[in-house]
Amino acid sequence: MKKLQQLIQGHQEFQNLHFKNFEFQFDELVEKGQSPEILFIGCSDSRVVPDLITGSKPGDLFIIRNVGNFVPPFKDDNDFHGTAAGIEYAVSVLNVKHIIVCGHSYCGACESLYHEIPNKQELVHVRKWLELGQISKSFVEDNFKSETMTEKVRLTEQVSVVFQLENLLTYPAVAKRMTEESLTLHGWYYDLQSGVIKQFDTETFEFKDLTSNK
Repeated sequence: MKKLQQLIQGHQEFQNLHFKNFEFQFDELVEKGQSPEILFIGCSDSRVVPDLITGSKPGDLFIIRNVGNFVPPFKDDNDFHGTAAGIEYAVSVLNVKHIIVCGHSYCGACESLYHEIPNKQELVHVRKWLELGQISKSFVEDNFKSETMTEKVRLTEQVSVVFQLENLLTYPAVAKRMTEESLTLHGWYYDLQSGVIKQFDTETFEFKDLTSNK
């Protein structure tokens, strides 16, 4: 109850202080609708706060968050696909110009890839979802055999970002916009301890400090 009460108090503070700072902007967003230029795909981890780490304002980011910041490959069926629906809406309706896939250190999803998930009904969807990370784990295990387990998990977190970028290209709308050069993909990695964001360099295949590329 203490944490819940903090949320209520925080909302009161938002109404009294922060909302007033953006009141005109909210009115404009309601009247004209949203037109974000960036789709941010991040992890559901409570320690990763997209607006906070990027200094973004209301209307700047269209955000999709899920366990492990995974992007499932495009699948043309009549099932429910939350992440896929968000990607399609951002690309084909909102016409975003950039997609950021942001991984992070100490990711529970990536660490779970190295442990056995109990075969229980209450974890059936978790077990299935984590299959999306197996390709990253396999890549690390095949190419970094001498690293410690901790080092392998850190590498898996970063390698996973690259594989999610590849999965994005399986979406027809994303592939089309990339061909037209009207959409750019970005791979980010956020370090929880330092607060530093690194960006994947497609030429050197390394993650480099984001601020050095300004």
